[in-house]
Amino acid sequence: MILFEEYLKDNLVLLDGAMGSLIYEKGVFIDKCYDELNLSRPDLIGSIHEEYVRAGARVIETNTYGANRFKLKSHNLLDQMEEINRKGVELARGAAGEEVYVAGSMGPSGLEIEPWGDTTLEEVFEGYAEQSGILSQAGVDLFILETFQDIREMEQAIKAIKSVSELPVVAMMTVGEDGKTRYGVDLDDIIFRLDRSEASVIGLNCTVGPKSMLDFMDQIAGISSKPVSIMPNAGRPQYTDGRMIYMSTPEYFSVYTKRFIDRGVRVLGGCCGTTPDHIGKMANALAMKQTRIQHSINIGLKPVTEEPLPDPVPVAEKSKLSEKIVSGKQVVLVEMVPPRSTDITKPLEGARLLMEHRVDAINIPDGPRATARMTGLALAVLLQNQVEIETVLHYTCRDRNLLGMQSDLLGATAMGIRNILAITGDPPMIGDYPQATAVFDIDSIGLVHLINNLNHGIDVGEKRIGDPTSFFTGVGVDPNSVNPENELHRLQLKKEAGAEYIITQPVFDVDSLERFLEKADMGSLSLIAGIWPLVSLRNAEFMKNEVPGVYVPDEVISRIARYDTKDDQLKAGIEIAQGMINRVAGFVHGIQVSAPFGKYTLAVEVAGAILDSK
Repeated sequence: MILFEEYLKDNLVLLDGAMGSLIYEKGVFIDKCYDELNLSRPDLIGSIHEEYVRAGARVIETNTYGANRFKLKSHNLLDQMEEINRKGVELARGAAGEEVYVAGSMGPSGLEIEPWGDTTLEEVFEGYAEQSGILSQAGVDLFILETFQDIREMEQAIKAIKSVSELPVVAMMTVGEDGKTRYGVDLDDIIFRLDRSEASVIGLNCTVGPKSMLDFMDQIAGISSKPVSIMPNAGRPQYTDGRMIYMSTPEYFSVYTKRFIDRGVRVLGGCCGTTPDHIGKMANALAMKQTRIQHSINIGLKPVTEEPLPDPVPVAEKSKLSEKIVSGKQVVLVEMVPPRSTDITKPLEGARLLMEHRVDAINIPDGPRATARMTGLALAVLLQNQVEIETVLHYTCRDRNLLGMQSDLLGATAMGIRNILAITGDPPMIGDYPQATAVFDIDSIGLVHLINNLNHGIDVGEKRIGDPTSFFTGVGVDPNSVNPENELHRLQLKKEAGAEYIITQPVFDVDSLERFLEKADMGSLSLIAGIWPLVSLRNAEFMKNEVPGVYVPDEVISRIARYDTKDDQLKAGIEIAQGMINRVAGFVHGIQVSAPFGKYTLAVEVAGAILDSK
C-alpha cells in the first residue's frame, strides 16, 4: 500500500464516522471511559471498525481520541495509557486489512490552558508527544487531530507529533455556526495559523452539520491551498426518551458529499451521530465524483509480453454510426428506454418504424433514474438481430464491479455491439429500490480508460485479449451543470481517457450550450446534441424542476403555457424542439431525440428536417 500522502495526491479520501456516539448507541453509557473499551470490549470496538470498512471508508481512526495522559488520569487509567493506545492500533489494523489506512486519533486534553487555566503549553506538548510516540511505534499510517477548540493547543499537538514522527497529520478544529471557537477566535485566523503549521491536511469537524460546514468552505479555500478535510455532525442532536438522537439522514449526507467535493474538499468523513450507513452513502457519492480511479487502467502501461500491441481499429471502421460521423454526415439517434418486463413487442415495433424513417441508431439507456428494467445490452442485441438497426448502448458503473464490466464488454463485442456511451450511473437512492447497493468501482472516466485498453488489445490487468475490441466510445456531458468548471474538467479527462464523441443532456437553451462549447477543448470529439420534445406544460414543469441536469428556460415554459389544450401544448413543444435542431445544426454532428412515453412518431416528426435530407 502506498504512503497516505501519495494516495491523497490522486484520490478523494473517505474517513470513517463517529465512534463515541455509536458506542453509546450500542448500549455503553457515557460514564465509562470509551478508550478503555479497547481492553475490556475489544469485540465491540473491532466490530465498529469492521462496519466502517465494509461501508467503504478508506481511513479508519483508532479508538484513542481521549487516550492521553490528561483524560486517562481523570479515570484513574494513567498506568494503562500505553496498553490502551497500542490495543487501539491493533484493533483498527485488524479490521483495516491491506487496503485501508489506520489513523491515530487524538483529541483535545479537556483542560484549560494558560491564561484560561493552570495547564502550560509545555505540558500540552509533552502530553501529545507521549501519546503520538506510542501510536507511531504501534504502526499507524497517519494522525488525525480532531475537535480542538484552542488553536494554541492544536499547534502544540502538531509540533509534538512532528517531534517524534514524520507521518502526515490531519488537523481539524471545531467552530460554531458563527465560525468562531468558544474562545472567540474566528475561522480566518484559525485557517491562517493551520496553513502555517506542519499539518498535511487541515479542516473542520464536529459541532455543526453539513450545511454550515459547506458555508465555511469558500472561506477556507480563500486562505489556504492545503488539502481540506471536513467531518460534520449528523445535524443537531435532540434529546428523546433519554437518548441523544441525531437527525441528519445518510441520504442527506450523500447529497452534501457531492457538494463538498464540488467546493474542493479532498478528505471527508462523519463526526457525532454518523454511522456506517452515513459512510456507505458517502462512499457511493464520492465514487461518482472521483475523477481519478484507484486502478491502473492506462494505455501507456506495458503489456505482460514484449510483443507490440495490435493497431486499434480506425474510428471510421468501428461502426456504421462512426463512419457517417467521420464522413461529415449528420446523424439522428432516438432514445428507447428498455421495458420493465420481458415483453419486447413495442420496442420491436418502434425500432421498425425508426428503421423505415432512416434513423441511424437507437440510443438505449441503462437503468435510467436507477429503475429496474431489462438490461440495455439484451435489448440492444435483440434490436440489432431482429430489426438490423444499429444501437448505442449506455453502460453504467453503478451495478457492476470492474471484473463484471470487462466481462460484459467482451461479451458485447462478440454479440455485435459497437457503440458505447460510458456513464457513471444514477445512485440507487433516487430509484425503485433505494436500499439496493451501488458498486462504483470506477466512474465514467475510468470506464473510458477500460474501454480504451480493450480497444488496444489489453485488459484491466494489462494482459492481452487477442484481437482488440472496436468500440466507438462516447460520454455524456451536462452543458447546464451547476458547476461548469468541474464539468469542463471531467470532459477533458474523458477526452484524454479515449472518448470519441459526446451526447449532451437535453438542450432547451442553445445559448448556454454555445457558451459551454466556447470554454470546452473539444479537439476531435464529435458532438451530438440531446433534443427532447416537451409534450405538455406539466411535462415541461417536471423537466425543469425534477430532472437533474436539465435546464428549461422560463421563456420555454411561458411559450407552452400560452395554450390551454394538450394538443396545442404538444404542437408548441414539437415546434420548440424543431427550432432547437435548426439552431444547433450548424455546429453539431447529429442529434439524439427522445420519444416521450414511447411515442416514436413524435421523435420522427421532431427530426423530420434531418431525416428528410438523407
